[in-house]
Amino acid sequence: MSSAPAAFRYAFARSSCGGLALQLAGAEALLRPSGALWLAAERTLVVADLHLEKGSAYAARGQLLPPYDTRETLARLTAEAARLRPRTIVLLGDTLHDNGGEARLPAEDVRALGAIAAVAELVWIVGNHDADGPRRLPGDVVAAARIAGLDLVHEPSAGPRAGEVAGHLHPCAKVKGRVGSVRRRCFVTDGERLVLPAFGAFAGGLNVLDAAFAPLFARAPLAVALGDRRAHPVGWAQLRAD
Repeated sequence: MSSAPAAFRYAFARSSCGGLALQLAGAEALLRPSGALWLAAERTLVVADLHLEKGSAYAARGQLLPPYDTRETLARLTAEAARLRPRTIVLLGDTLHDNGGEARLPAEDVRALGAIAAVAELVWIVGNHDADGPRRLPGDVVAAARIAGLDLVHEPSAGPRAGEVAGHLHPCAKVKGRVGSVRRRCFVTDGERLVLPAFGAFAGGLNVLDAAFAPLFARAPLAVALGDRRAHPVGWAQLRAD
């Protein structure tokens, strides 16, 4: 893939929150530094791949990880909800790391989800890790959703698909700097479709130069890497393989 065309590259506008605003298949969208998508006109917050209780799933198999991934992830989601006051929060699949994750949620984290659901409608799109969805947690469980003319799904469809917003691939961008390189979670978009980064604390990442991304875009896309306070657009020519 070559660098993104200039007309597309400069269609972004910097937001006061450090995010990037763009037209996504005709819808006004904001790519936030947290890795969340904000659709202001619909007051809808979209996050992908939280993988809640991944730590406890690994611990059950003898691979010990700190047991605080769910708490950290929900704290970040709570902070986004407090800043934006969404009407709806769409969880874009793989919200639970596995179908037993709901049963392993500590009571404190169940309460945190309940507090979020008290101020915003939760929509759980099922993913490959949580195909059954939650059974007792608040919110609606669906296979997909359509909001602001965008199709919200977990796994990207094959081939270019205008208006599709997906997760599943956990995109990451590796960028060469003056000294060494940096690897960050990122959005990937060509202005027509969007793949969100994983929002979960323990979720890994797939380099956007991987072959899995190549068939998804009709033109060279742009990576939008997550910084501490800003989302940084990165031209395709600046990206590096792992």
